[in-house]
Amino acid sequence: EQPIFSTRAHVFQIDPATKRNWIPASKHALTVSYFYDATRNVYRIISVGGTKAIINSTITPNMTFTKTSQKFGQWADSRANTVYGLGFASEQHLSQFAEKFQEVKEAARLAREKSQDKTELTNPALNITSHQVLPSPIISSNGPGEDKLFRSQSADVEITTEKERLKKMLSEGSVSEVQWEAEFFSLQDNNNKLVAALHEANANVDQWKKQLAAYQEETETLRQRVAELESQGAHDSASENNKEELSQTLEELELLIKAKDEEIQMLKSQKCGRWEAEGEREEMLQKLQELEARNAELERRLHLAEQTLAETLAEREKIQNEVTKVAEIMDVKIFELSEIRQGLAKLVE
Repeated sequence: EQPIFSTRAHVFQIDPATKRNWIPASKHALTVSYFYDATRNVYRIISVGGTKAIINSTITPNMTFTKTSQKFGQWADSRANTVYGLGFASEQHLSQFAEKFQEVKEAARLAREKSQDKTELTNPALNITSHQVLPSPIISSNGPGEDKLFRSQSADVEITTEKERLKKMLSEGSVSEVQWEAEFFSLQDNNNKLVAALHEANANVDQWKKQLAAYQEETETLRQRVAELESQGAHDSASENNKEELSQTLEELELLIKAKDEEIQMLKSQKCGRWEAEGEREEMLQKLQELEARNAELERRLHLAEQTLAETLAEREKIQNEVTKVAEIMDVKIFELSEIRQGLAKLVE
């Protein structure tokens, strides 16, 4: 036997007790295939679940595949004394299966006619002329040979009764119930996929929570560092105020030095005309020495103030660079935290 067509569907069988409800043959969709047996010249529909044949139905010309909904179809197998139902994933799959059923059914009809023609040609007992009258199956029952040539009325009645019973069973079947059962198994498959995705998402959430905790700890450390730098910046602000005071003092000292220099020049210019005032001269010389000493002290203080100012500016620039780096790191971490929170919000939704 060779497969000629395959598809996937949920397989059902009619409940033999109620003849109304469908019984699922498996929890998941199975592969359903058409097979052709070249040796016996027959077509079969076969579906295997594990090691068990769920469907093994030989197609005959009198079988009919009926679409009961957009995704569900069924057919009756009198040999297996059951009705099979298939729930497909889409209407297109159902249409393809139904078309193939009609093709295989027609092929089975042609194969049966060909087999019957071949039997009539090879069996002389079937070569009956038009002038012969066929014996009635009720009157002529003289031997087992004639029983093989004609069907009995009891067999016809039994087949007709079986057909009527199957038609009644199909007419009583609930289409909505079939649809609900097919949808149930489809939803069950989707639910299994969602559960697996949820487990994976939970694992990712745990990992993100750990990463978020690490980021929060690092952020707290950076906040402490920023607080330290801000306090140091406040100290730098005080240093800035001291620097301004020193600058103002330097300006005052420079003005004082300039005034003293002018006074010295004036005293020197007046010195020539005052030789007679020795006492005044000695006093002026003493003042001059004092002014020179004070000038030297002021210059020394000015040099120290300039050196302190340079050190303060260098320290301030260094602190500003550190604050800038920490601010950049904080911006990156805040951006990463916002992305993680958005990812968590999407997961929660």
